[in-house]
Amino acid sequence: GGEGGGGSDPVKATMEDLTERLPENFVMVLVNEKAKPLLEILELGPFVVVALQECSRMNVLLSEMRRTLVELDKGLKGQLNMSDAMEDLSIAFRINQWPGRNPFAQCAWEKLAWFSLKTLSSQFSDLLKRVAMLVEWTDTLQRPECLWLPGLFNPTAYLTAVMQVTGRITGEALDKTTTETHVTVMRNPKDERVTSQQPENGVYVYGLYIEGARWPEEPEDTYDVGHTPCGGNLVDSRLKELLPLMPIMYVKAVVVQESWEASAVGYMRYTADIYECPVYVTQFRGPTYIFLATLKVIENKSKWTLTGTAIVLQTAD
Repeated sequence: GGEGGGGSDPVKATMEDLTERLPENFVMVLVNEKAKPLLEILELGPFVVVALQECSRMNVLLSEMRRTLVELDKGLKGQLNMSDAMEDLSIAFRINQWPGRNPFAQCAWEKLAWFSLKTLSSQFSDLLKRVAMLVEWTDTLQRPECLWLPGLFNPTAYLTAVMQVTGRITGEALDKTTTETHVTVMRNPKDERVTSQQPENGVYVYGLYIEGARWPEEPEDTYDVGHTPCGGNLVDSRLKELLPLMPIMYVKAVVVQESWEASAVGYMRYTADIYECPVYVTQFRGPTYIFLATLKVIENKSKWTLTGTAIVLQTAD
C-alpha cells in the first residue's frame, strides 16, 4: 500500500499546478452583449462570429478540465470512489500525456480540444497562449491586424469569414470564391507595415511552419500584391532544420477562374509557378487537413509534391 501513496505524488503535484493555472471561463453574456452591435457591421460580422464560436468552444474545454480536476482531487482525498475516468486522468498526469490521447481512456480533454501531438505540459502552455489571444481579441472584437492562425480551434472558419467579407464588399457569390496565399517579406506581427493598414480582400496570419522545404529569410525578388510587399519562393530545406517558421502570410479571397479545377481538397490551378501546398494542423497530417496554400516556385513544382512539402500549424513539442 505504501507504493500507491508515493505513486500519487506526481499526480497530485500536476493536478494542483494545472488547477492553479487554469484560466477562468469567458463570460459569454458580456461577450455577446459587446458583439451584438458589431455583428451588423458588413465587413466585421463574420469575424465576430468566429471569435464567439472560439470562446464557446474554449469554455466547454475549460469547464470539463475544471470539473475533472476537482473530481480527481476529491478522489485522491478519499471523498469519492476512484472511477475509471479519474484513474485514466491520473495515469495521463503520471506520463505527461494530454488526457484522452490514449483512445481507450475515458477522459474527454482530447475530444474537446484541438488536434495536437504535444505532451501535457506543452499543450497546457499552448492552451494558455490561445486563451490569452482570445482575451485580447474579445476585448475589442475588432478584426485582428495579424492573427495567430494555429491558435484557433477551427482555422477554416476564419478563412471562410475572409471570403464572406470580401463577397459582401465585391458582390461575388461565396461558392465562386476561394483563397490564395502570398508570402510577405514581414516576419514580425507588430511590424508597422502590418499594423498601419489592412491588406485588401484578405488578412494577415502568422505562426505557420513548413515541412520538406523552407522560405528564404531575405528574398531576392520582391513584388507587391495590392499594397502588401511579398517575395521569395520555395527552396530546399537545410539539414536539421525540420520545421522552419514561415513569414507572415497574406490570405486573400479571389474569384475562381474557369481554368481552375475543383477537387476534393480545393482548387487546382495548374500553373507552372504555383505549388498547391496542403496545410495541416499537425505533422500527423491526414485528418488534420485545412486548406491549400498557393506558394511560388521556380523549379519544377512536381519536385515539391515528391518531397511531400506541406505547411503545418504546430510542432510536436
